[in-house]
Amino acid sequence: MDARLGDVIDDFCVKCRRLTNHSVVSLLNGAAAKVRCRTCYSDHDYRNEQAPPSKKDLKKAELFNAVLSGVAPPPPPAGDADGEADSKKGAKKPGKRAEA
Repeated sequence: MDARLGDVIDDFCVKCRRLTNHSVVSLLNGAAAKVRCRTCYSDHDYRNEQAPPSKKDLKKAELFNAVLSGVAPPPPPAGDADGEADSKKGAKKPGKRAEA
């Protein structure tokens, strides 16, 4: 369903900080691009009823990524470096005959 100018839709208002009724102010490719809150009359981009992430969550994610970037990846096992894994148990590879 295409929106029309003046249609009333629900969206998250950043000024009111809640989901409120909005009027469509601008369209882009048949979808709402800008809306006006019918409670506080502020204009903003249409957010598809999604609240923006809190600054606290963004800070936590940034710190988590900083810690992960400082951790070195574990070294590969010694036997797998050549591509040949020698097994001490003497396990046979499937599909191959055991050499005598």
